[in-house]
Parts: sequence; C-alpha cells; structure tokens
Amino acid sequence: MSKQSQPPLGDALKPFVAPFRVDGTGEFHLKSHKTNEKGGLDKEKGEKIIEANRKRLSDFQEKLYAQDRWSMLLVFQGMDAAGKDSAIKSVFEGVNPQGCEVTSFKQPSTKELDHDFLWRSMIALPERGRIGIFNRSYYEECLVVRVHPEILGKQKIPKKLVTKNIWRERFEDISSMERYLARNGTVILKFFLNISREEQRERFLARLEEPAKNWKFSLADIAERKLWAKYQAAYQDMIRHTSARHAPWHVVPADHKWFARVVIGSTIVSALDRLDLRFPEVDKADRSEFAKVREALLAEEKATKVAKK
Repeated sequence: MSKQSQPPLGDALKPFVAPFRVDGTGEFHLKSHKTNEKGGLDKEKGEKIIEANRKRLSDFQEKLYAQDRWSMLLVFQGMDAAGKDSAIKSVFEGVNPQGCEVTSFKQPSTKELDHDFLWRSMIALPERGRIGIFNRSYYEECLVVRVHPEILGKQKIPKKLVTKNIWRERFEDISSMERYLARNGTVILKFFLNISREEQRERFLARLEEPAKNWKFSLADIAERKLWAKYQAAYQDMIRHTSARHAPWHVVPADHKWFARVVIGSTIVSALDRLDLRFPEVDKADRSEFAKVREALLAEEKATKVAKK
C-alpha cells in the first residue's frame, strides 16, 4: 500500500483504542469490560503493532521535546501483578530517556504526609516537552486508602474534615486538578490494567515458582487479594467519577500482556498524533548565521587538507 493510500494513523489504531476508552460521556460498569480481550489479533500480529508503535512513539517524543509546548502525563493503575511495570518497559523501549521520566509512588513518607494528598504527585509532573509516567499515582488515595480506612487516620487530616463525603470530595479535587493541567497543555491519559482474579493467581504462582521472580512476591499481596471485591468496587466508583474527555480512562484488558501493550501503545501514539507535532522552524536570521558557520567549517576543513599536503 502506498503512503498516500494508507489510512490516517488514528483510524488504523482506533480498534485498539476506542473500545477501551471511558471519557464520562456514558455509563460505566467495570464488569462489562472483559479482561481477556484480544481485539481479533493473535500474538504475532500484536507484536508487529507493538514494534510499529515503538517507532512512532520515538518519533513523536522527539518532536514533542523539540517543540517544547505540550507535555504528557500517563497514569498507570491496576491490581498487583496486572503488569504495569512490564507494560511501561515494553511500550517505551527505545524511547530517548531524556524525554520521559517514570515515577513510582510507594507508601507516603513522613514529609509527604505533612502535605496534602496531591502534593507529592504535583512536584513530579512532567515539564513541557516531556512525558511523565506515574506507576501508581494520586489515585491510590481513592483506592488503597478507601479499602483500608485506617490509613486515612494516619494522614494528619483534621478529624472534622474526614466525613462520609471524603471520597466524592477527592474525586472532585482530582478532576479539578486534571482539568487545570489540561487547560495548560498537559495531555492526560489514564490506564487501568484490568486483570482477572484467575490470571492474578497464575502470575503469583509464577513468581513463587521462578527464583528470579521471588523478589516480586510479598505475603501482603495475598492479604490484598482477599479484598478483591472491595478493590473492584473502588475502581468502578473512581473511574466513573473521574473520567472526562480531557482526562479519559482506558480500561485495558490485561490477561494477555501483549494485547495490553497493543492498547496502551496505540492510545499514546494516537493522542500524540492528534497534537500535530512538528520540529520548530528556523527563522531567516538563524539560517543566515548557519550559512556563515557552514562556510567557516568548510574553510577549516580545506585548510586542514592543505596543511597535510
């Protein structure tokens, strides 16, 4: 197929983006989203799309960095063993590390607890021209903290402010913050890696059976697994209340790691494509200076050759 006859990039990738996008324009029920979807692909075809997206992403990232106007924030959430780490590593393979940064959010430090719940995420936001990747994020404050309300008691919030409406208030605060970022040139994409309970069990077993993966396993993972239903309810409520056109969620089928990477890469590439990124044009004055520099370098080269004779 010739370059002119190829479909627009967004159209070509749409089947791997649109079905999984949740932007607040319709009802959302987590149970209606399959975890084992493969989009009509087999693994071999999926790998080809993944590789093509890597090349596209590398090209777009270079233009994003050079243009220095937009920034991109990618949020990754999911249950333990959903594949967040490996998806980030795979999708961004070959991308210039100067143009992107991964931040992993663990248990808050004492200093972080002396600030509001969004503070530690705000100081890690990407600069213009860069891609910021959050491996877990401020959304943990509406997930693990909600499932474990005892954590809330350690956050030094005045007691009278901890009401039954606190989760709805946090949804509102997050949505307002994301709207503010979008209005200032940050493209926000959020990914929930939707894994089944059965697949999580298989991945836990693999971690136990392979010595090289033992370090990934924690007994706390099993304790959290027992709270599966509570986490699923928390995710549904969170996605339902924080989805927006300017900050959509993508519920990524994660039972097949390769297909999750197809969806994630296609979503990121499609969003960057819509920005119409271009390398900055050099003005006439600069081009004139470049011509002088070129002449000087050529003269230097000529002088060097003469000196060698």
